[in-house]
Amino acid sequence: MSEDNQIVIPPSFIALFIEPGRIKPTASKEHILERYDFCEDLANMLTETAATKLWELGITESDVLNRIHQGLSVSGIGISEDEAKWVMTRLAELMGWLNAD
Repeated sequence: MSEDNQIVIPPSFIALFIEPGRIKPTASKEHILERYDFCEDLANMLTETAATKLWELGITESDVLNRIHQGLSVSGIGISEDEAKWVMTRLAELMGWLNAD
């Protein structure tokens, strides 16, 4: 990874790679950046799906997030459960659904 990389990884994402009782991530900076890029892109891609489901199904924002989360869990796209939860939180932020829980 280039030292001039300007991407700032949020502490909430880095925390996914820190074991309880530890202060440093268990993964390399490069790996965390790669996973962050993937999860951030996924959350952004899902905004259209979330908006469509909200309108089509007439369900609550929380229900939309739960359905998408269930889809991520069975899709086999290669994200951990912790990453999936982070993606859902990020999706809620992007949609302005901060109180969707």
